[in-house]
Parts: sequence; C-alpha cells; structure tokens
Amino acid sequence: MTAVAHEPLTQAQVLLEGFLALGTPEGFRAELIEGEIVVTPPPDGDHEDYIGLIVSQVIRRSCTDMQFSGNKGLKLKGVGDCPKDHVIPDGTFAPAALRLYRGADSWMPCDGVAMVLEVTSSKPKADRETKRRCYARGGIPLYLLVDREASSVTLFSQPENDDYRRLCTLPFGKPLTLPEPFAFDLETADFL
Repeated sequence: MTAVAHEPLTQAQVLLEGFLALGTPEGFRAELIEGEIVVTPPPDGDHEDYIGLIVSQVIRRSCTDMQFSGNKGLKLKGVGDCPKDHVIPDGTFAPAALRLYRGADSWMPCDGVAMVLEVTSSKPKADRETKRRCYARGGIPLYLLVDREASSVTLFSQPENDDYRRLCTLPFGKPLTLPEPFAFDLETADFL
C-alpha cells in the first residue's frame, strides 16, 4: 500500500472545518463572521415580537408574494483569506416564486434573497457593522436592521463591495418605505 502525501490545511480551512463541526447548546446559534466564530444565546421575547411584526406586514402587504425563513444559514463571500462567512440572519425573505428554501442545505448561497432582517440583541455591534459588511459582500439587495438600543429602524440598500451605498434610518413610530419587490411602507408604531 502506498502512502499518499497530503498538503497541510490552511488556517482558513482548519477554522472552517472546526466551525462546521462545532456543537452548540440547544437554542444557541454559531456563526462564522469575518474569520471569527460567534455564538449567541436564544433571543428574548421582545426580539421575536419585532420579527413577528415585520413578517406579518410583509406577508400581508408586499406586492410580491414572499417566503420567510427564520434563522436560515447563509454562505457569503469571506473577507481576505478568511473562509466564506456563515451567517444566520434573524430573518430571510425571498420571492415565493423562487421556492428558494425547498431542498436547500443548512448553509445555502444567498442568490435570490431579497432582504435579510436583524434585530439587535446581545451583540449589537455585529448587527450594525460586521453583518452589514457580510450582507453587502454577498450582494443581498436589502438589509433591514431593527436597533432596539437606538429605537430606530434602518434600511440598507445598493450593496457595493463591503458596504451598502444607501441607508435610511427612522425612529420607531415613523413608517419606513420598503422598495420593490416589497413596495409598501413598513409601519413601526407598534415597535414603541
């Protein structure tokens, strides 16, 4: 029997393999973001209430029939020599006609995703900055951020490279216009 020489794994490959094999406690989620493994605890009730308020409006009012997935793993471009980012948004919206989630792996590419949603929780800086860069690099057209500390909602649009070129931030209580394929004003009065 002949021994086969293997090339040593790169640091990025070791990190990715370790991340994918990581067992997290029930309810926790682990993400690989810009080369760092981030583990977050289960969300509180207010966090989930914001998501529910947004999802119900999208389902009722969007001009395009949308599918929603809570906590869907997305594979996005990595930064530098880091492996691909493995990010789990609080919510992912895609046109229902694409049936994007049917047959998708646990970690799916973001092609076809119309908007991701994050509600700040235990690591708000990650939602405000790091995840914003990840979603922009992935080319996700819209990123909706509910910032509980700032009592505001921000819509990021026009992704280019590592960021979004456009953003609109409004305080809770003001309606936020969601562009096509949604095309309606998101009411935030119930966020107060």
